[in-house]
Amino acid sequence: MNLNYSDEQQMLRDQVQKFCESDYSFNKREEILKSELGYDADLWKLFSELGWLSLPFSEKNGGFGYGPVELSVLFEEFGKVLIVEPYLSTIVLSGTILDKSNYANSASLLEEITSGSSQISLAYLEDGSKNDHTSTNSNLSKSDIGYVLNGTKGLVLNGGNADRFIVSAKKDAELTLLIVDADTKGISVNTYPTIDGQSCAEITFENVDIAESNIIASGLEAVELLDNTISLATLCISAESIGCMTACYLKTVEYTKGREQFGQPISNFQVLQHKMVDMFIESEVCKSLLFKAMLECESDAETKFKSVSALKAQIGKSGKAVAQDAVQLHGGMGVSDEMSIGHYLKKLIAIDALFGNSNYHLTKYSQL
Repeated sequence: MNLNYSDEQQMLRDQVQKFCESDYSFNKREEILKSELGYDADLWKLFSELGWLSLPFSEKNGGFGYGPVELSVLFEEFGKVLIVEPYLSTIVLSGTILDKSNYANSASLLEEITSGSSQISLAYLEDGSKNDHTSTNSNLSKSDIGYVLNGTKGLVLNGGNADRFIVSAKKDAELTLLIVDADTKGISVNTYPTIDGQSCAEITFENVDIAESNIIASGLEAVELLDNTISLATLCISAESIGCMTACYLKTVEYTKGREQFGQPISNFQVLQHKMVDMFIESEVCKSLLFKAMLECESDAETKFKSVSALKAQIGKSGKAVAQDAVQLHGGMGVSDEMSIGHYLKKLIAIDALFGNSNYHLTKYSQL
């Protein structure tokens, strides 16, 4: 079994790494988060020009036809510098649903996405759903002109910037995925920041008119689309977490080499060396599970979902442990906003909660 990256995959890593190192400093990230959009529109256009927005989509829809390995490479590098652009919400979540569905308008919508001119957010979580992404109280009822949508969705990533929403709802007791313009009458958006500073929203749909042509999928097709998309997104943020852990480890080693106590660098103290070795080991364990999950993404559903849950369960545990040790070894400065290390901790806490935390995936793993 060959576990080496292909030349194309390594070229992608080199390209993303070069961009992150030269064009995405910590100070620039802080400026972006304080902006009205919460991301850099010019960088988003650059992502389009570099072809990154087209990576996972099929060639028939204008993409490169790449898969989980290439996305993991991208997200791992993103995690090292805490990229805040809405790649997860628009490309991985919404874009994957459109690309894998039989929806008639998918190609035109994906063309808008990959050009950087449109953003779509997935609205599927509700209060009380407990990470069961197929559970919904939102209702799609028949009307004279099509359907009427009512319901409220929470934790809609990049919801305040989206031009359209892909929404889950029940139609005749079946799960249904539909798409609706964000400026449609009856839609209200309440934005708020997450712990890591990114933009989310609560979306309320009140008597929103939906045409038959807005239905993407229903029944088993909708369930499978949502299951597979959330699984892929979980893999992506797990790779992002590994990038965060790598950055935490390297920044901590660098800091301890320059910080002196008792006339010598604190990196000379054996107890701190042990801490940093533990940080390295935790990240390497997660890398091994990531490789396993990537290799099994084309397996049967049970094997695939089980590998992803094993990965996410370990990511939540290891990510917080590595970041907490990094903050401790930086001392009081570790929790200040002026240093990047505390922001990695916030990001890893957010990743643990997204798509189910460690305990959720440990339980899911045991039941598969």
